[in-house]
Amino acid sequence: MELGRLEYLQALVTEFQVTDSTGNKRRCSLALCVSSVSSHTRPFSLAEAKEQVLANLANFAYDPSNYEYLRQLQVLDLFLDMLTEDNETLVEFAMGGLCNLCLDKTNKEYILEANGVEPIINCLSSSNEETVVSAVTTLMFLTTTQSRAQTTALPVVECMLRFSLSANARLSNLASIFLQDYCSPPQVEEARNLSKHTAVGIPLPKD
Repeated sequence: MELGRLEYLQALVTEFQVTDSTGNKRRCSLALCVSSVSSHTRPFSLAEAKEQVLANLANFAYDPSNYEYLRQLQVLDLFLDMLTEDNETLVEFAMGGLCNLCLDKTNKEYILEANGVEPIINCLSSSNEETVVSAVTTLMFLTTTQSRAQTTALPVVECMLRFSLSANARLSNLASIFLQDYCSPPQVEEARNLSKHTAVGIPLPKD
């Protein structure tokens, strides 16, 4: 086991979660944690420090050699918890981290067993394009025989139909792939018919 890497990841997780006796995040230690990954010359705000640490953890999720360490440190739970934050940047990085991690079978099963699909679906309503793209991609990766009923539920299919009509080519293409490869023709037809009778839907992210 690469103790140095594990220790570094542990330090990131600890600095993200650590609180003082009053429950306030410790700004100074968070800033130290991110000093190696940012060129900022001014002091970090608390929000910026948290964002930088979470971005760093999400970047480590790209490397399969880190998966075991990230599971050991419960980073998957941390990412899932961040999906309900009001800070859109935290949500973006958490969603990106989950998108990277769910390529792995063990991580995929963990996310599904942790009831992670619902908060991921909720991220489809984000105004942040990166968050939405990561959410769509993650739903693709999480789709299995057992989870398909949830990942391709009618509201999700309706959402993908709307995204497929977006002027944003990146989102439109991704949604079209979702509809073609992960949804059955009857599902798509049902969602299309329902959409004709309602103006309510998940809003498109801002360009």
